Amino acid sequence: MTLPDIDELRERLVGHPFPGGSFRVAEYERWLSHDAMRSPALAAPLLHPVWILLGALRGMGISIDELTGLAGAGAHDGTVFGETEMEQRRPLRADVEYTVRGGVADLVRRVGRRAGTMDLLTFRLEIVEPTGEVAAVSSQTFVFPRRDADA
Repeated sequence: MTLPDIDELRERLVGHPFPGGSFRVAEYERWLSHDAMRSPALAAPLLHPVWILLGALRGMGISIDELTGLAGAGAHDGTVFGETEMEQRRPLRADVEYTVRGGVADLVRRVGRRAGTMDLLTFRLEIVEPTGEVAAVSSQTFVFPRRDADA
């Protein structure tokens, strides 16, 4: 695979919106997820804050494979999570239909001594309540190793 031109990638991707969508966490799923995480008890219908990440990914409107494809990478290229930042403006609740909107916020190329060349793609997703208020924001950075650049 040829190293993608970073300027072309930035021009094409930064500001690129995702289709968006929605998600709803049923009460039984809330309970099961809290049990699986061994989370301290939260009164129903409150969701654990990890649902900011999970819900945003569920509702962004594209798959992880499609996301990596936008950056010129595939499932076997070693893409990993880089950073995760979550902002909770109000608690998420079970049995509420949330809308997700967002897209690519940034793309930078870095060269590490051990890891070599890599691209860091950051996307930002807002979780919106039925009232139109933003309840939470999830920002994720995926790291795309560009191994061929170092050969």
